[in-house]
Amino acid sequence: MAARIKKGDTVLVISGSSKGTQGEVLEVRPTENRAVVRGVAVAKRHQRARRMGEEGGIIAREAPVHLSNLKLVDPASKKPTKVGFRVLEDGRKVRVAKATGEVIEG
Repeated sequence: MAARIKKGDTVLVISGSSKGTQGEVLEVRPTENRAVVRGVAVAKRHQRARRMGEEGGIIAREAPVHLSNLKLVDPASKKPTKVGFRVLEDGRKVRVAKATGEVIEG
């Protein structure tokens, strides 16, 4: 199945505790249908100190968010949009913004 959301995309959270926030996708986990988004679903974890010089303490890191709770932000119009696919004349399959019909690079 083709990926509608990829690493580096700007997305909008449409439900959950971080609803309404935008962020960049840092990582996509297709087997889990989840993505890690910068600044969204920040959870605090207690980390133990290690020998290699890492300090212990409470560390804030982004938790994965389900893909159904994310909507791609169209790079051209800067508004959230659905994603479709189109095959170009040269045979490449590209993502297309449903709202504007523009090809999404990346």
